[in-house]
Amino acid sequence: MAQKLKIGVAGCGNIAGAYGKTLAPYDHIEMGGAMDLMPERAEAFVKEYGGKAYGSLEEMLADDSIDLVVNLSIHHAHYEVITQCLEAGKHVHSEKPLSMTYAEAKKLVDLAEAKGLRLSCSPFTYMGEAQQTAWKAIREGKTGPVRAVYAEVNHGRIESWHPNPGPFYDVGPLFDVGVYPLTIATTFFGPAKRVTAAGKVLYPDRVTKEGVKFKVTTPDFHVAVIELAGGELMRLTVNFYVRSTKQGGSIEFHGDAGSVYLGNFQQFHTAVEYAPFGEEFEALPYVKEPYKGTEWGRVVVEMAEAMEAGRPQRATGAQAAHVVEILEAITKSAKEGRAVDLTSTFTPPAPMDWAE
Repeated sequence: MAQKLKIGVAGCGNIAGAYGKTLAPYDHIEMGGAMDLMPERAEAFVKEYGGKAYGSLEEMLADDSIDLVVNLSIHHAHYEVITQCLEAGKHVHSEKPLSMTYAEAKKLVDLAEAKGLRLSCSPFTYMGEAQQTAWKAIREGKTGPVRAVYAEVNHGRIESWHPNPGPFYDVGPLFDVGVYPLTIATTFFGPAKRVTAAGKVLYPDRVTKEGVKFKVTTPDFHVAVIELAGGELMRLTVNFYVRSTKQGGSIEFHGDAGSVYLGNFQQFHTAVEYAPFGEEFEALPYVKEPYKGTEWGRVVVEMAEAMEAGRPQRATGAQAAHVVEILEAITKSAKEGRAVDLTSTFTPPAPMDWAE
């Protein structure tokens, strides 16, 4: 039986319940507790998923029984929260992005390494059954050499569903959801080398569900061309404006012999299709019966298994830091109107054992 991994959750906002629910079935993961700047949210979380409601992050980090902290704080708090956790000797899994700048992200990777601690970061949706099916088809040569990747993230208007849209618009769709296809592409093909991009604010004047007006100043639209390690070109479009489109969150991989279509970057049961060059798409069978939706806890379970086996986990801080450098490069390219080269690298994760 695997050794239990006791976790603490930092931040009990919108995504916390999804982690709690999807981690609950795993006997070797123990919910140690949670904290939030709004104590009532931590109380509600532990009432449903177990553990102790801590009064502060410091109190949770002082608990020697907590092995790993799942950081679900807002984007701008990630660097500070992860630093505190690592300094306290805790392993960390963080929601994306790892930090808001590459310099900070690199510091976190270096700190974890110096402390002998594990640091992982979302997105991890390449671990999904649909995503692994697409990757296996590419590895097996169904597409031939992939030369073009089309990725769409039409994420709609956050204020239409989220009670607190402000933090999302502060960082923009690039840092919030652009990370998903970038992480999938760099998992499949390796690090990025160069970026050329454009961006702007499409829809500046917004209104919350409560009728409060607010103004968007961070670009809510970016389009970028990213050159990957093997020469593959990826076109990425992200926005917080369009929703009613047939290209909501799809990724297409186009090669000499054919194309693979992944219906959504996030859903583990999304459609996976293949078309020989010039022919119609047809469904590919999944490598394994897929989880319906997104199993948010899968990345923590995979880390627990890696720790038990004494091997590296698949989701690494180094890849997450590289993705932050890509995000930074896209932002810089769009502002300055020129191509931007990247310098960081990482070791891509292996396919899931059941998809090799």
